[in-house]
Amino acid sequence: MQEENIRKLFKEENLRKTVNLVFDNETILAVHELSEKGYIETIENIISPGKEAFVFIAKDSSGKGRAIKVYKKTPSFKKMETYISGDLRFEKIKKGPELIYEWTRKEFKNLTRLSKAGIAVPKPFAFKKNVLVMELIEENGEPCKKLKENPIKDKENFYIKLVEYIAKMVNEAKLIHADLSEYNMLNRNDLPVIIDCGQAVLTSHPNAQELFERDIKNLANYFTKQGLNKSFEEMYQDIKKFELKKDSS
Repeated sequence: MQEENIRKLFKEENLRKTVNLVFDNETILAVHELSEKGYIETIENIISPGKEAFVFIAKDSSGKGRAIKVYKKTPSFKKMETYISGDLRFEKIKKGPELIYEWTRKEFKNLTRLSKAGIAVPKPFAFKKNVLVMELIEENGEPCKKLKENPIKDKENFYIKLVEYIAKMVNEAKLIHADLSEYNMLNRNDLPVIIDCGQAVLTSHPNAQELFERDIKNLANYFTKQGLNKSFEEMYQDIKKFELKKDSS
């Protein structure tokens, strides 16, 4: 009966077929519970059928747009352990299939910390098992596209705002994104919105500095390709300068 109720959440017939791809019994129960609490009223479309998760456009019981992220249960557990092992918040994690539930909880916690630090991310509302309910980031009534798909026009302003967010991420949220690139940011009105934060680690993580430097290298390369020449050293120093400027104000 619960599976039938979940299928009714999907507006389109082709979306109902997706249930068989990513919704096992436990996922169905998780979606059903979130629906009962009003977080999900209808599931309307797929935003991203990714390798690790499906992201859906949905509406809650009040008609507000939501993004529903459903993690698949066949990810690279070894890769996931790299970002969870060493994180003091997840010392007693279980290896194997249940690791995906910890990963979902981790993304919820990371998004909460980032949002509280004033960083533009999808606001998290709830999670259950491998299902995460978030704010739907829109522009002109449509879901925002990733930076890779929607290049920026005002590169300098975008860069300045991103530097601010990274500084806040490190110094206020105490997190390193660990996979920051044009694939994990949305472009909303020529300003960044940071997404896919499940792998983000605490600044106390043993590999935090290495992961931070990797993020900066990726971003410096991206901006250079877009015509805003930035070396790793320049971007690194710009992030440091932002914190110094904030402290002196």
